[in-house]
Amino acid sequence: MQEIVSVLLIGISLSMDTFSLSLSVGTIVSQNKLIKFLPLLVGLFHFFMPLLGNIVGLAVIRLLDLASNVILGSVLIILGINLAIHYIKDEQANIKLSFFGLIIFALSVSIDSFSVGLGINDITNNYFLASIIFALCSAAFTYAGVIIGKYSSQLIGKYAIIIGILLLIILGLFHLFV
Repeated sequence: MQEIVSVLLIGISLSMDTFSLSLSVGTIVSQNKLIKFLPLLVGLFHFFMPLLGNIVGLAVIRLLDLASNVILGSVLIILGINLAIHYIKDEQANIKLSFFGLIIFALSVSIDSFSVGLGINDITNNYFLASIIFALCSAAFTYAGVIIGKYSSQLIGKYAIIIGILLLIILGLFHLFV
């Protein structure tokens, strides 16, 4: 049960940047076709990136003889700090709404799931299930962000980023010290 809860919390925290950027997309997108396609694309990237990260992570663990909990904890903390730096700098994403722009958007918000895949074997041996959870969380948060973005202000996005930062750092510390 702890395994599923950890994977779900990581999936939610990985989806916070997606949610925040999707709010921005929702304020400028008027085409329903893009609104339906973007969550699917983001979900696909969040499915495959941790699997790829896991393959690379297992190779690094074997090569360097490292503990996977150290890699996962460090990656989660680094992601949290990186997200905090971008939040403090108040950086805005430049979103282009072409097909190529959507691919870049999906890739950019799923890079962190690749990093989590590097150490996911410390949480679960069922990488496929973890990737499904990451994909479902990110697709749902992307869809919700786009829909809410049509009707809301940027305030919600800032809270989502703060929650994501806290979750990543807390989970990272948990995996380093527990």
